[in-house]
Amino acid sequence: MGIIGWIIVGGLMGALAKLIMPGKDPGGIIVTILIGVAGGLLGGFVGSYLFDVNTAGFFNISTWLISLVGALVLLGIYRLVVGRRSVTR
Repeated sequence: MGIIGWIIVGGLMGALAKLIMPGKDPGGIIVTILIGVAGGLLGGFVGSYLFDVNTAGFFNISTWLISLVGALVLLGIYRLVVGRRSVTR
């Protein structure tokens, strides 16, 4: 899948991750896309090595699900890191 495909999947999965995990986030749409793309890459690497999942195709459902799980994990980590930073004043 090309870079445009990763950005599209990442943006969609980042937005879906924010819908699944509602709450106040300091990031905007750019942070959402970056978290989604990074989550997709992380999920793709982990899924291919641990579970032997093929995440090569754009229209493959495993690609979308693995990207969503990766985006959810990274969004949770992002909220933990940024949330702690903004609480201490």
